[in-house]
Amino acid sequence: MNSQPNRRLIRSGIIVTPDEIFRGDILIVDESIAHVAPHLDDADARVVDADGYHILPGLIDAHVHLREPGATHKEDFATGTRAALAGGVTTVLDMPNNPQPTTTRDALEEKRALARDKAMCDYGLFIGATAENARLEIGDWGAVGVKLYMGATTGDLLVTEFDALYRHFAARSRLPIVVHAEDNDALKFFANDPTRTRHSARRPPISAALAVSRALALAEETGRQLHIAHLSTAREIELVKAATARGARMTCEATPQHLFLSTDDEERLGAFGVVNPPLRSPDDVHALWQNLQHIDLVATDHAPHTIEEKQSAKPPSGMPGLETMLPLLLTAASEKRLSLQDVARLTSHNPARVFHLARKGEIAAGYDADLTFVRLDEAYVLQKPWQTKCNWSPFEGRRVRGRIARVFLRGQEVMADGEITANAGSGKEIGLTTVSE
Repeated sequence: MNSQPNRRLIRSGIIVTPDEIFRGDILIVDESIAHVAPHLDDADARVVDADGYHILPGLIDAHVHLREPGATHKEDFATGTRAALAGGVTTVLDMPNNPQPTTTRDALEEKRALARDKAMCDYGLFIGATAENARLEIGDWGAVGVKLYMGATTGDLLVTEFDALYRHFAARSRLPIVVHAEDNDALKFFANDPTRTRHSARRPPISAALAVSRALALAEETGRQLHIAHLSTAREIELVKAATARGARMTCEATPQHLFLSTDDEERLGAFGVVNPPLRSPDDVHALWQNLQHIDLVATDHAPHTIEEKQSAKPPSGMPGLETMLPLLLTAASEKRLSLQDVARLTSHNPARVFHLARKGEIAAGYDADLTFVRLDEAYVLQKPWQTKCNWSPFEGRRVRGRIARVFLRGQEVMADGEITANAGSGKEIGLTTVSE
């Protein structure tokens, strides 16, 4: 039996970190990065020529809905994690609002077993907050975070009563609370207004501002770590900036749809542009870009539905995004809207920091060898076929610059030139661990 470690030497790539960009070599031993330097030699290592590639830390998408169990006609752990690898994403964090919601220990174990057999990239699982589990120590069940819905959206999870809200925030747990911040009373009020026909008008910015304000008050009162999902409006940004200045323990994310689409796209996209929170005004989109330094991470909120469902009389909210997030951000970097270091910060370093994912998010010794190779000079059009089971994208037909060429997960090449080579079940679950803050 061969007990020698597997050694790979990534030679002469352009390495991108949140702090710098430099040409260098990466030595991988088994699943981990052993050394990073301008030049390395290792006679026992298999050399991988990275000349011409920029190398990013494998992306961490902290907000996905892989639909299993209960809605596998839309997506499952196999197809969703294949889509992740195609998009340069090596770790996904899966949300709990399935038709069979992940709100009990048994439900979490059921989902864990399904993912264990199918996932092709690494993953973490969220537990959903409810009024019923507010008195339980759900933070001890091995999830990466608690998802709390303050407004109704896809699925049945919703917590609106103060008693349950406060108990979840005050629980003894290191898990961050991730809030879908739309005020449910406001949503019901505006939905009953017959003059509001567009989806964006029925879930206006005030509904988000009300919920963010309430969540921040609870977090500051209890000291709980708060993460605001899918920030989408200028008003939310101002609330976040003020809370951060006060020293609140909070972070926030933006999505590609709220960065690259607006209400100007509603008519063109029709039901395929229906998402919660909805697409916002160009002014709100501009505010997100102008305040990118106050946004901790970008996550897709990958929420696939079939084409038939989207074309139905009552189309569900949500859109896929795993395969398009990185090309969109690389294109924005080519346009000088952000830097490549920002891309590494927003999609790798900070997601690992926010969700306490040890060994993830860095190209440095001791970290998992999760690497995404891109060719920045390649321009192309986003188009079918997609790896996601739903097989559509709101960004289809968009011209982008920056092609995802190769992906390594814990030292093994799992995607090369669009071909996924990972096996079902090769992904590993990530639980709550400790990283240096």
